[in-house]
Amino acid sequence: MILTSPVFQDHKHIPTRYTGEGEDVSPPLEWSEIPKNAREFVLICEDPDAPALPGHPYPFVHWMTYNISPNVSSLPEGLPANELRLKLPVSLEQGTNSFGKVGYRGPMPPKGSGSHHYRFTLYALDAELGIRPALTKERLLKAMDGHVISTATLTGVYESKLTH
Repeated sequence: MILTSPVFQDHKHIPTRYTGEGEDVSPPLEWSEIPKNAREFVLICEDPDAPALPGHPYPFVHWMTYNISPNVSSLPEGLPANELRLKLPVSLEQGTNSFGKVGYRGPMPPKGSGSHHYRFTLYALDAELGIRPALTKERLLKAMDGHVISTATLTGVYESKLTH
């Protein structure tokens, strides 16, 4: 599979609009070369450059979506955050991120920590998991175990612009 975004290229700068320093809206994503036997997609966005925090999964999770239909090949910009289950513009469930919230929370690395890499990973699964919203990453990965048939990764880069 191939995962892309019309607003940033792999290993390039994520526009401020999609960060905690901007409007904090989820970026549009598109994927292609979908396996014929895909039954569901899962998307996880993580920051492997963030420090490990006690009681939180590593790497730091910014977004998890799952129960995405195999007929879907893109996510539009600005999916509603804080909603467990979306029906429109696309049907999906959202998991609990490392902020303890549901939905997308964009890049906002600590001032002076340099560039962070935000890894969006799309998983194609050979089964419909039918799992509930608000799962943690640990529980989501456990449910996915043995069902991943393909993955694609898109990495964006962001460095804090905050001066205080």
